[in-house]
Amino acid sequence: MNASAPVITPGLYAVTPAGWPAEHLLGAVDQALAGGLSLLQYREKPGPDAEVAQALLARCRQAGVPLIINDDVELAAAIGADGVHLGRDDGELEQARERLGSTALIGVSCYNDLDRAKQLARQGADLLAFGSLFASPTKPAAVHCPLSVLGQARRFGLPVCGIGGVDLDNAPQAIAAGADLLAVITDLFEAEDIAQRARDYAVLFAAHTHFQGTPP
Repeated sequence: MNASAPVITPGLYAVTPAGWPAEHLLGAVDQALAGGLSLLQYREKPGPDAEVAQALLARCRQAGVPLIINDDVELAAAIGADGVHLGRDDGELEQARERLGSTALIGVSCYNDLDRAKQLARQGADLLAFGSLFASPTKPAAVHCPLSVLGQARRFGLPVCGIGGVDLDNAPQAIAAGADLLAVITDLFEAEDIAQRARDYAVLFAAHTHFQGTPP
């Protein structure tokens, strides 16, 4: 792990699409980083590739962007990634913290559940993710999370992330509702110009100043 905790800044949280050939994925991530990201998550189902994870980490280090690994605490520890993202079935937050250390960035899926968010915030989570905000092509059966939940979650004093079906058209609604970050897969990585799409999201965030638990 890094000697100090990674800084989470408001903006685009890119999540890698699953099933892409390594060369294609790395090229797309290069473009996204060139456009500007706040955070990158390596997500691969059924399991991540350690070599791809290492290559992504090298790119993120060069760009000054934190890299977190979806689900896989051991891989994050092995390569020295900045942290992990944990869903409901991905293990206990306390165990991940013990394994990765105090400076690791641990994001957690809260779905539409503010009680879960409150509990995980007390356990030491660093980032609270809520969704699906909109119909998601990646997870069509995902539970729906009303936009109002984003604003309510700000009382926990942690960065709030919105996920699920986010695109340039609906992103302003989520940001205005209280999202510090927006996790995007399809609308970013399937864009004709990935770097420009990342810049377009940056423009949306530049119009808002709420962050770190302050009211939107």
